[in-house]
Amino acid sequence: MYEEILDLTKKLVNIPSVNNTVGEKNIACFIEKYLRAIPYFKKYPTRVFLGKLNDSLDRRNVFALIKGEGGISNNTIILHGHMDTVDVDDFGNIRSLAFNCEKLEEKLKELELQDEVESDLESEKWLFGRGACDMKSGVAVFLVIIKKLSELVEKIDGNILLSINPVEENSHTGIIKALDTFNELKEKEKLNYLFAINNDYICPLYPGDKTRYIYTGSVGKLLPCFYIQGKETHVGQCFEGFDASTIASELIRQINLNIDFCDVYEGEYTLPPSVLKIKDLKKQYNVQTAFESFVYFNYFVHNESISNIIRKLKKVSLRTFENVLALINENYKKYCNITGIGYEEINYKVQVMEYDELYEFAKDKYSGNLECMIDNLTDKFLENGEDVREISLKITKKLIEISDIKIPTIVIFFAAPYCPHNTLKKEIEEERELFDEISEIAKEFEIISGEEYKVMRFFPSLTDSSYLKVDDDYESIERLFRNFPEYMKLYNVPIELAKELNIPGINYGCFGKDAHKWTERVYKPYSFDVLPKLIMKTLERYLIRG
Repeated sequence: MYEEILDLTKKLVNIPSVNNTVGEKNIACFIEKYLRAIPYFKKYPTRVFLGKLNDSLDRRNVFALIKGEGGISNNTIILHGHMDTVDVDDFGNIRSLAFNCEKLEEKLKELELQDEVESDLESEKWLFGRGACDMKSGVAVFLVIIKKLSELVEKIDGNILLSINPVEENSHTGIIKALDTFNELKEKEKLNYLFAINNDYICPLYPGDKTRYIYTGSVGKLLPCFYIQGKETHVGQCFEGFDASTIASELIRQINLNIDFCDVYEGEYTLPPSVLKIKDLKKQYNVQTAFESFVYFNYFVHNESISNIIRKLKKVSLRTFENVLALINENYKKYCNITGIGYEEINYKVQVMEYDELYEFAKDKYSGNLECMIDNLTDKFLENGEDVREISLKITKKLIEISDIKIPTIVIFFAAPYCPHNTLKKEIEEERELFDEISEIAKEFEIISGEEYKVMRFFPSLTDSSYLKVDDDYESIERLFRNFPEYMKLYNVPIELAKELNIPGINYGCFGKDAHKWTERVYKPYSFDVLPKLIMKTLERYLIRG
């Protein structure tokens, strides 16, 4: 299958399917056409079908169902992956070559590259190009495997469902929409989903790492946001204010890359939080210090409850207020000493609130239907095409205004996206057994392939597999939703459906380097030769007889 997968990967890369462009539709059409050309699907044309997202770009999921004829089992394995890529701005003045593997490779030979990149290029064992690693090679592997499986239907006791989805690189709406399809097929075809195999890329975890990782779950992701209200002042009376920008800066100092916020399960740690946005909310230049600011972070989760995360965020917010106030007094005291002014300690009454607490406070103050007012406001913002995180912020600001809060305040809330965490939990017998079976397959395949495998519990990057299974309990989910402004309109993930489907996600993946970088590349010998055999071995274990 090597040459066919290599050729198909190049063709897929050649379709610029950058997220949030018409390219996502174009590549879906190509994939649909490829599937419909397979003799099995010519015989059963309704087993290739689409799930349209009904958006302005006419994006769609592409599905293909192979129904085994070698028995009566309804056991089903899903093969899923994403077809979109990030943009190519990082390629700079060679961006026109980003989607042409051959021409890009020739151009790279003319450039000065880092030693590792140059060595990989000279080896001719790596395929370069946007999406080559993340994850059009993975899609190509699945498509060729589906073609192979379609010739083995008489030996298959069960079913294989292919699901290729758009919009993975930001809001994951492709896979979220696919949940409805999975549920409909479950009921219509009486499918029993064993697990899903994702083929998102795997990569070295440290320099020189050649381990092939198999991941049996997905890291969760939250976007904790902080609306900060300080106390304004003229720069001519700078010590009379409580600058919101300084508060935001200290909050970042306390949280950003702080390993105290790493979450651990079974010895695997998340990365620490990373700041993604900081700004004051001044609309134009003036000599007033910042009255408001806004900060949000990427926050990874393996097993921690939302309640405990909120408790930690409130604690660090209060400490931030204390530290900023101590800094103001320290500097003010020094200023008084050098100028001969009498020093008096500056103090402020401050508060830290959850969004849910702010909402209830505003509800008591508001004379009309607060929920209806917020709904109408949200609809207006959505019609204007505003960023959903900014919409959440504006709703929070409106509640502060209604509540007539004047003292320095931090409001903690959550915004899109929310990626649930999941893994094969050791505490659940059938999940522990599946983890052991995948580990056994990996050990057996090590002997055949000569590769070194390590089975891990959490895919460390964000992935569509997050939405197939939700390990958060309902109490944690309810706490999240209460503190997520307009969740149902801004990021309505069908959590109950995902929990009901409860499909474990196993990630094998092509081996690559530098995803989301202009030196993105995939290792051909493993990805196009060894990996397909590993996937086939797994399918043979569960579904293929003889």
